[in-house]
Amino acid sequence: MKSKYLLLFVLGIALIFSSCTSQKKLAYFNEVTASSADKINSQFKSLHEAKIVVGDMLAITISGLDPEAVAPFNLPLVSYASPGTAQLYAAPSLQSYLVDVKGNINFPVVGELKLEGLTKSAAIELIKDKLKPYLKDPIVNIQFMNYNITVLGEVLQPGKYSIPNERVTVLDALSLAGDMTVYGKRENILITRENNGKLEFARLNLNSDEIFTSPYFYLQQNDVVYVEPNTVKSISSQNIPLYLSSLSTLATLVTLIYSISKK
Repeated sequence: MKSKYLLLFVLGIALIFSSCTSQKKLAYFNEVTASSADKINSQFKSLHEAKIVVGDMLAITISGLDPEAVAPFNLPLVSYASPGTAQLYAAPSLQSYLVDVKGNINFPVVGELKLEGLTKSAAIELIKDKLKPYLKDPIVNIQFMNYNITVLGEVLQPGKYSIPNERVTVLDALSLAGDMTVYGKRENILITRENNGKLEFARLNLNSDEIFTSPYFYLQQNDVVYVEPNTVKSISSQNIPLYLSSLSTLATLVTLIYSISKK
């Protein structure tokens, strides 16, 4: 009888520790404490502004006191009214500008402008400076038309997401994708980024306070976030028959030990 209770006690302890370990792995920010706030805030940059990269589609509008003077800088989006005709149709939306492989756009009247690598505010100042010979105190507005990120792996809703405000953190990205599943590795999030024609890779640990000061905490357009599956998912998806067999063998062994202990 004592052997029976001892066996149940051991199994119970193992179950409790297994449960605690699982919960710890599922939680975020295990290493983040009140004492780490000063360290984080000394390096954290809350103001983030996206930089223009090759392949961006930019909507650029110019406004000012004289509507006729600014009109040549606001080209409407035009198309043919019907195939085979010369009649043009002007859509209410404005023309967008593609940042080409050299990092340039071709802007009306002004010509080529090098915008790659500039923040939006820096690009606005550059265009204002180029418009000085033509306009007095112009107002320049720039908006990203294709600011997207992709979230893949162990999340509830993997896919590509459009970011309207051009400011997104890795936490925002996971939230858009419905958060990680219970099978996602919280300590090994992969960020893939294209920078100056080369791919960059970074790993983020959501349990560490260092995530908030990482240069990859704020995502850039076209970044890919990949959540790797943990060991439990690997076991459940690839080795189910093997582990069911092992579990059956273990149960038989426990029953045999219990039967022997009763004699």
